[in-house]
Amino acid sequence: MRTKFLYFLMLSVLSLASSSCDLEKDVEVELPYHEPKLVVECYLEPGKTIRALVLESAGYFDDAQLPLVPDAEVTIGHNGRTLQLSYKPFQDRNTGRFYTHTSSTNMKGKPGDIYSIEVVDGKGRRVTGYTVVQKKVPIDTVEWKFNEDKKAYLLTTFKDDGNTKDFYRYMTHRDSLMNGSQRDIVTSDRLNNGKIISFGSAYDYEEGDTLIVSLYHIEEQYYDFLSSTSDAKDANGNPFAQPTKIKSSVQGGYGIFTNLAYERKKVIITR
Repeated sequence: MRTKFLYFLMLSVLSLASSSCDLEKDVEVELPYHEPKLVVECYLEPGKTIRALVLESAGYFDDAQLPLVPDAEVTIGHNGRTLQLSYKPFQDRNTGRFYTHTSSTNMKGKPGDIYSIEVVDGKGRRVTGYTVVQKKVPIDTVEWKFNEDKKAYLLTTFKDDGNTKDFYRYMTHRDSLMNGSQRDIVTSDRLNNGKIISFGSAYDYEEGDTLIVSLYHIEEQYYDFLSSTSDAKDANGNPFAQPTKIKSSVQGGYGIFTNLAYERKKVIITR
């Protein structure tokens, strides 16, 4: 009986393997056509020159490249005046950011001022957007405490305005802004309206470390943009994550146009 059982088991395995081979089939998936659109990234900073990055979107399976748009014209509007940026690709040595368009004029807007952007190119594509200048939110304290292993945690606190709906981005860098951020938190005051808000860390630091702490008071449209790009990164390559569409703040293309109102402190960890 044992010999017959093994014989029938072998036949079953061979039959299953044979049927599995018959189930294999090559399927050709026709990908939808990707229509290239303008991609715009522009952050206005009070007291600094106005700069923008303009590229062209590419398909997911296209060759990796930097699709520049040399004929793109970028115009910034403020208080009834317009400023056209010059096409002059360069990289900022302080931040490592790459730009394609710039101007020698500094941004002088005050909280509540409205700036607009218009980007057009030779193909007739047009991107528009606007931003409302935010006010700085001061940092109250930046402090740290050591544990028994001579490691320190960092704690940053500030006061939220209870009369407004606010959004924040908190970042810490070690030594230089050129280095990748160690902490990057994007949040709203939905649960802490009008209260003292604190951002902490793990025991990541040692005596002598130099840290750059930045608190950005951001627009809701920038909050949505950052949140959606973070979700998209998490979903990329993850078969169990739901695909996420990036929420742009511009119309007619992709990207973000906003202003950066921030307070920054540089501290050295000491005992």
